[in-house]
Amino acid sequence: MDIKEIQNLIKFVAKSGASEVKLEMDDIKITIRTGSDSSDTTIVHQVPAAQPIQQIAPVAAQPAATEAVAPAKQESTSDSDDSKYITIKSPIIGTFYRKPSPDKPLFVEVGQSIAEGDVLCIIEAMKLFNEIESEVSGKVVKILVDDSSPVEFDQPLFLVDPS
Repeated sequence: MDIKEIQNLIKFVAKSGASEVKLEMDDIKITIRTGSDSSDTTIVHQVPAAQPIQQIAPVAAQPAATEAVAPAKQESTSDSDDSKYITIKSPIIGTFYRKPSPDKPLFVEVGQSIAEGDVLCIIEAMKLFNEIESEVSGKVVKILVDDSSPVEFDQPLFLVDPS
């Protein structure tokens, strides 16, 4: 039995409205279960006794959605602490640098007050060094990226307390 035949069997069972179908042949055993919440398909290939039985079963849709929601809740908890701060994000993709050259001092440090127009960092993109200037005045609370790290477009770089 090839994969096309198995797929056609699954489609047929889904259309028929049957809740469970079992099919056993010489070298294969298939159980197809359908329910109101989700459908499970289990395919078991029987092999010689020296090798274990291989089982393939898709993950139900609801547990996966629950797992995806859980990390979002954790992030929102940490975001609520940072909600009073302004996030300065990367305007381009490139490599983040905290100083103009290796022998020069850092543009900004945590706790330092900045004014609108101050250079915060450099992002290198395609051998061009782009100075990223502050659009707000305030105090740098947190630097979210390590020096010489790649950054993505719209990735948070700094947290600034505007008060």
